[in-house]
Amino acid sequence: MSPLPVISRRRFAGSLAALGAAAGLGATAACGGPARAASGGQSKVIRYQGSVGTVLPLELASSLGYLGDVRLDWIGNSISGPQDIQATVTGDTDIGGAFNGAIIRLIAAGAPITSLYGYYGIDSTIWSGFYVREKSEIRSVRDLPGKTIGANTIGGQTEDVLKLKLKQAGLDEDAAQLVVVPPVSAESSLRSGQLDVAVLGGPLRDLALSRGGIRPVFTDYGLLGTFTCGCDVMRDKFIRDNPDTVRTVVAGTAKAVAWSQTQPRARVVEQFARIIKARRRQEDDSQLKFWHGYGIAERGAVIAEREFTVWLDRLVDTGIVGRHQLSVSQLYTNRFNPYASRGAT
Repeated sequence: MSPLPVISRRRFAGSLAALGAAAGLGATAACGGPARAASGGQSKVIRYQGSVGTVLPLELASSLGYLGDVRLDWIGNSISGPQDIQATVTGDTDIGGAFNGAIIRLIAAGAPITSLYGYYGIDSTIWSGFYVREKSEIRSVRDLPGKTIGANTIGGQTEDVLKLKLKQAGLDEDAAQLVVVPPVSAESSLRSGQLDVAVLGGPLRDLALSRGGIRPVFTDYGLLGTFTCGCDVMRDKFIRDNPDTVRTVVAGTAKAVAWSQTQPRARVVEQFARIIKARRRQEDDSQLKFWHGYGIAERGAVIAEREFTVWLDRLVDTGIVGRHQLSVSQLYTNRFNPYASRGAT
């Protein structure tokens, strides 16, 4: 079995800078094409990437009829949050979602994007754990220095949660080594000994636990509590040029999230199953039986300041972002969301 590749922080930082520099070109290029609106009008087509076997809040909104005359154009599936928002920056899509820490990194690199609403999070039923084999000598976070930990991507939630936990324990944030592992391979890599620790969440976590022989060192829910972790973003130019469309998309998606937060779970899962069947992408919908919610903390996907400050403060403390380089107000807005309280930014 071949060794797992170690994540290169320098290479990732370089790609962010390049994307930031190219952002203006990507935003301009994205305005053309046969699927776009007629000259002088606002676009009524939103290009996006999906996720295999799951239903995004945006897709739920469309299926419930909450997007009015705005049509979704699926261009393929994303491989990770950072890749998804990078596609938005370069103009390949009009909207993308990622972990809030990844969004901050990209904006700090010069990408002209803004977060519009929360699209996933964690709570008491929706969380990820840092798992080890049952007989592992790793008992706490203090045993992690020098160990290898599987992550699906750099700059994502796994990395920042890990580093926040290490810092709380008084340890060097780079004490543990991250390696790139596709989520579907994480459990087998852990059990075979390729990894010391594997991050498991959702259906993959439940399946792994059903087979026994593993235990968590800590969980992101134990660290953060109920917390919206990621947002959907759009390019600032797209927002300026298409304010009515953006308002429709945000308001409709917020309404869909609120619907999912208040309906019986069985009804939501039934709606998801219909969506997956209707889009005809040859997907396995078996993981829907493990769905318990989006984990979004606020009603209607409203963004709370804390959901960005916790990661911005960490990135400033480590020097990844300059102390006066960004303010929280540059990262997100609730002005298009009808569920936001009066006076929200």
